[in-house]
Order: sequence, then C-alpha cells, then structure tokens
Amino acid sequence: MPRTMQAILAAGLVAASLNAQAQDDKALTIGTLNWAENIAVANMWKLLLEEAPYNYEVELSNVGKSVAFSGVASGDMDISLETWLPATDASYIEPHKDQLVIHDVWYEGAGMGLVVPSYVEAESIADLAEQGETFDYQGEPTIVGIDPGSSISSLTEEAIESYGLPMRQLSSSEVAMMAALDDAYRRQEPMVVTLWSPHWAFAEYDLKYLDDPRNVYGDEEAIHWFSRKDFAEDDPWLTAVLNAWYMDDDALGSLMAMIEETGDPAEGARQWIDENRALVEEWLATGEENAQ
Repeated sequence: MPRTMQAILAAGLVAASLNAQAQDDKALTIGTLNWAENIAVANMWKLLLEEAPYNYEVELSNVGKSVAFSGVASGDMDISLETWLPATDASYIEPHKDQLVIHDVWYEGAGMGLVVPSYVEAESIADLAEQGETFDYQGEPTIVGIDPGSSISSLTEEAIESYGLPMRQLSSSEVAMMAALDDAYRRQEPMVVTLWSPHWAFAEYDLKYLDDPRNVYGDEEAIHWFSRKDFAEDDPWLTAVLNAWYMDDDALGSLMAMIEETGDPAEGARQWIDENRALVEEWLATGEENAQ
C-alpha cells in the first residue's frame, strides 16, 4: 500500500478514535450551594466523574438555594446534591414537584439550630431571652447568621419571635459567620451563630446546640440528591451510582476537614479520594451492579 494511502487511513483511524472518545464524554451540570458540605461533595463527584473511564465533563454551577431547585427543574442543571427532607426544603420543592425527582438519601442525621461555644452558660434558646445582652456583636445583641435566602435564616427569624429574643439576626455569608465565631472563640467571648450538621466546625471547635423546646428548627432530617425529571432515563448508570452513595459523620467530616485544611476544595477532595479509594470504589461498584 502506498505510504500516502497508509497515512490517510491512519489519520482516519485516529480521527474516528477521537470522535468515539468525544461521544463517550458526557456533560453534567451540578447545581452547587455555597455550603461547606455541598462544596465538598460537589468537588468530590466532579473529580471522580472526570476520571477515566467515566470521562464526564462536569460543570459546578454555584447558585442560590432557590435557583438550584428552579434550575434543575427547568433543565438548566442536571442534578443538585443536597435537599433536606422531610421538612426543611419542602417549600422549595413544592413549586417544581412535577419537574424534579428526589433520589436516595446519602446522609442521615442532618440538623440545624443556634450554636454557641461550650464555655457559654446558656443551654436553651429560651435562655437567650434573659442573656441576650451578653451576645453583643458590633454594638447590638446579635445572632450571626448566613445568607437571608436560606432556610436556617427564616427559621431563626421565627425563633426570635417565638422565644421573644431581644436580639437581631445579622445575615452574612458562611465565611463571615465562621470568621466571627473563630474570633470570639479565640478570645473566649460569647457568640451565637446559626449552624447545621454536618459541618466541619464541630470538629474544629468545642460547640453545642442550644436546646429548642418549641422545636422551631424541627427534628433531624436526611439529605437527598435530586435531578431533573428525565435524568434517570438519560443516565441510568450515574443515577445508580449516586443512589449507592452514602456517607456517615466520619466520612463526610474527614472530607470537609481535608478541604478546610488545604484551603482548596479541589485539592482537598483529591487528597480525600486518594485516602478513601476503597469507599469510593464501593459506591461505583454498587452503582454498576444496580444499573445492569
């Protein structure tokens, strides 16, 4: 065969191979919330799915909570990895219930409420009605919170009213809230923040939830992942894998702690994957079996 023809055939085979590989690549957009546990698991799954032989092209779309639900429902995003049920996120799901699919639980025992350092005398939210002045922040008795669109923010406004607290809620970001807590903790000063479990802060600091006798913040819940309506039909393999995914406090806590230690979500998630390959392979293998 002439060398020119051989070169043409070789180029054709390479092109066909590259084309087949491109067709094997799958695009996936994950609606990501700016919360420690959500950032952690989103980066973990991005890295895992971009590995060979899976070869996904994963985009993390950082959005607010309500946009995560509307964006997945409209198909602008394929999945999002965190919804708290049965109560916390029910109102976010309701407007989109016909366009969303709520999938399996990957974490149990989730909760939220008002949290103080263990050295603080208060034991109950009701105690803040008399001790509110103790928690002075920037010149006012304050509960330091996160973004005003979050469920915990609205529940905290309910708690202030229900318990008659002489305090304001100062909405900020998780980063700003944790910076305020860290500063107060280092100086052993009173501080009350809105916080939730799972969160790396409970490994870093000696903290306690204030009792909630009126149950404003509700009972413990489970965290599910959710998708657009037709996602399971489009990608049965990944649906099965994510349904097989489950993390306990040790697994999730160590992932978040690794990210906090490195200061880089991708690098922290990569190190955690390397150290927990057996667990990761278990999710993937179980998903493979269930997808068949």
